[in-house]
Amino acid sequence: VFCFGRKMSDLLSDEVPQDDSMEDVMTPSELISKLEEAWQNEKFSPELLQNKSEVVECVMEQLTHMESNLLRVKKGDAKASIHRMEIDRIRFVLSSYLRSRLQKIEKFFPHVLEREKSRGEGDPSLLSPEEFAFAKEYYANTETYLKAVALKRMPPNLQTLNMLKAVPEPYLDSFVFLRVKERQENILVEPESDDQRDYVVDLEEGSQHLMRYRTIAPLVSTGAVQLI
Repeated sequence: VFCFGRKMSDLLSDEVPQDDSMEDVMTPSELISKLEEAWQNEKFSPELLQNKSEVVECVMEQLTHMESNLLRVKKGDAKASIHRMEIDRIRFVLSSYLRSRLQKIEKFFPHVLEREKSRGEGDPSLLSPEEFAFAKEYYANTETYLKAVALKRMPPNLQTLNMLKAVPEPYLDSFVFLRVKERQENILVEPESDDQRDYVVDLEEGSQHLMRYRTIAPLVSTGAVQLI
């Protein structure tokens, strides 16, 4: 992910830089769109999704530039209040995205760490380095607390605890709303019961659906669909 040639802080200026490299990098609106898409997907998916730390870092960097530029705007300039509202809106989306991820890590921490441990070499990391450190510390603190409060008072044969069994997994069979960004053919829809047969559907670009998350989870990962 490139943080684009024209910084978000340049939006406070009427000058448009003439740089051919802008064709190869991300524009401010594209970056914010990526953040909002990641936010919505994370908010509505039942499981923790792959981290978007590069997008987060770019947004934080550009917010700093925007704040710096606001300090140079003349007092009373109407543009200042408009851009302040935009900065606040972006900060809200960014904070909500990160908070949603932390809440899922706390809720599913053993399963999140197990997925991270079992991922193949070369596969993208589910967690950012900071999230991984948080998940490990949360696991250790939870285990220490349970041993001190309850397990040490149990009979010896009951003093061990399997966190993977004790903590519920994400419920992947929940239903989610989605919008199709790229046309998909022959998507296998799992039946409600064994009495029904599997069937396939085509998802047209721009169409909206209510489907079982497990069915379209790979499409969320690739960006072919967006949760709404």
